[in-house]
Amino acid sequence: MNAASPPRNRHRRAILIVSIFTSIIIGTAAWFLLLAPIGGANPGDQKQVAMGNRVYQANCGACHGANLEGQPNWRTRKPDGRLPAPPHDETGHTWHHPDAHLFKITKHGIKPPLAPEGYESDMPAFEGVLSDGEIWAVLAFIKAKWPSRIRTRQTSINERTRQ
Repeated sequence: MNAASPPRNRHRRAILIVSIFTSIIIGTAAWFLLLAPIGGANPGDQKQVAMGNRVYQANCGACHGANLEGQPNWRTRKPDGRLPAPPHDETGHTWHHPDAHLFKITKHGIKPPLAPEGYESDMPAFEGVLSDGEIWAVLAFIKAKWPSRIRTRQTSINERTRQ
């Protein structure tokens, strides 16, 4: 009986060590998949901003303006009850929203919980058209065009929504 005891203890110890390492690996993977940020808009990243410019001009500029100026009278409803495309420069309200909301609006369209139930908009959802990386790049391009004071204010909005 004594001769069988040490191998059994080593076996239990090995199982315990493998279980601990497995738990660490699963926990780390879960953190990356569920909690870690998936992307981001970095207006200081010239490569991301350049890609965002290309994607914006090809997919957004026709409505929101090549220079982010939006459509005329963007605060006045059209005959169909919908609002014209707003500007994305500092004169609009884009910078009033956190990046996560802007990303969701671009990817999924304007719908609850980011808009009232039944809200109608000409803004299409770009899911399946643009990759997440392309959406983040467009947001980086837009943010890069804002004056530093506006960018600073929008950064504080982002920080408040993360808390």
